Amino acid sequence: MERATLARPYAEAVGKLAAEGKAWDRWSERLALLALVADDAQMRDLAGNPAVPAARVAEVILAVCGDKLGAEGGNLATLLVENKRLSLLPEIVALFEVLKAAQEGELTAHITSAYELSNEQLAGLVAKLEAKLGRNITATQSLDVELIGGVVIQVGDEVMDSSVRGGLASLAVTLKA
Repeated sequence: MERATLARPYAEAVGKLAAEGKAWDRWSERLALLALVADDAQMRDLAGNPAVPAARVAEVILAVCGDKLGAEGGNLATLLVENKRLSLLPEIVALFEVLKAAQEGELTAHITSAYELSNEQLAGLVAKLEAKLGRNITATQSLDVELIGGVVIQVGDEVMDSSVRGGLASLAVTLKA
């Protein structure tokens, strides 16, 4: 199963708590702290050691984080440890930040192109996305020469593929049918 699929229920639950308490920034900080602690090599070793009970791992995380997590953040940390989902924190953080941005009326789009887009091309593409989606868009960009030409745009879970590689793959599927 894909990691994002496993992480989504946790991110959505935290998003619900953040919305109810109007505490998006506070939860963002809590999740960032948890992710930082969970990513520590010693913590990964401790959490991955079958001889160490989950309660002890949670206890160590809570001790390291101090009172910065609050009661709800502590509950989340304990739940993640008990369910052996601590390693999903990077995905939980990323999905939560998407929810937070959507709540604030902003979406993040990742644009992959075969060639570097000029500032004007990127701005034009962002303007078209904003018009289509009716939201403010923050764009990040990366290169993938295997696309041959065109772009692949990912906004949340939605992927818009107008690359030459994507077109050729669609044509191959059509020809095989």
